[in-house]
Amino acid sequence: MLPSVLRCVRPISITPALSRPLAHFRPQMDPDPSRPVERAIRTKLTNTLKPDHLEVHNESHMHAVPPGSESHFRVLVVSAQFKGLPLIQRHRLVNEALKEELSGCVHALAIQAKTPEQWGSNPTLAKSPPCMGGSRGDHTMEEKLKAGRE
Repeated sequence: MLPSVLRCVRPISITPALSRPLAHFRPQMDPDPSRPVERAIRTKLTNTLKPDHLEVHNESHMHAVPPGSESHFRVLVVSAQFKGLPLIQRHRLVNEALKEELSGCVHALAIQAKTPEQWGSNPTLAKSPPCMGGSRGDHTMEEKLKAGRE
């Protein structure tokens, strides 16, 4: 396994946040091997929650991080295991499945956790707000970004 620093810096996935019908979900699809964090997220959520539908979006490109980073993600998980659970419990299940990634290089994780019935009545993925520039006060950010491009 690669050191966590190397696992965090890979080419980004710029995937539009579009909704996809359940028929297009392929739980065993092989994600791009050049994105190990995204692959780990997809694998762990698939194995733990057995989703009817799963979307993993790397949104790192929307933030002040070096190109190729895998640090900011949005997931949409549709699972029968969420039936009867309040939203906080659903999020806890996702967070527990991804505790290794969240304690490592994943800085932010936006979660949409729906039951199949909720997904059936509203098959959309919420859009992320624009980055508010949390690194504006970090005067070394320009150097970090330059180093990430080299």
